[in-house]
Amino acid sequence: MKIAVVGAAGMVGSRVITEAASRGHDLVAVFRRTPSSALPPGVTAVEGHAEDLHHMSALFGGVDAVVAATRPAPGHEHTAVPTTTALLDAAAAAGTRILVVGGSGPLRAPDNPDRLVLDTPEYVPLEWRSIAAASTAQLDVARAHPAADWVYLSPPAVLEPGHRNGTYRRGTTTLLTDADGVSRISAEDLAVAVVDELENPREERHFTVGES
Repeated sequence: MKIAVVGAAGMVGSRVITEAASRGHDLVAVFRRTPSSALPPGVTAVEGHAEDLHHMSALFGGVDAVVAATRPAPGHEHTAVPTTTALLDAAAAAGTRILVVGGSGPLRAPDNPDRLVLDTPEYVPLEWRSIAAASTAQLDVARAHPAADWVYLSPPAVLEPGHRNGTYRRGTTTLLTDADGVSRISAEDLAVAVVDELENPREERHFTVGES
């Protein structure tokens, strides 16, 4: 499978590249600026900007799947929606499936299905609320898109670099927690879940994962 990863320099995107390359997939790593460091074998680095519909749709037309792993810098959360919209537009124009790695904000709270994680300070403290709200808006944009073939992955409340265990739990639209009420996964195991979904797509358009 040939996979384009947008946001290839980020915590999630870089790990998706490593995971997919280790499974023998061909990767197109999309950067805003070509990286100076070496990439794994089988990975081609290209420059690309989400707002350039012509370039991105042509790029996406040459792959089997797209992973949108972009994340705005603090203070720029307002860019999440237009960036996601542009990538959905490009994927739709190319007729290519796109997996958007978003946030936990649009999930349901595990102890209150009528409440979003966005509105649950236990999981989203005030300093995280802006990015959680942006991820909720991201999902709304995907749901409203008239043509894109998309799937949206909500990570747990805590997503950090760590170890690749190669296992995880998969859920749908409710935040997954452990026996102590903690919701987390390593970026490495999130990448495992991303590539698993690309290799064997399921029916859910919105799903989440957590530590196993």
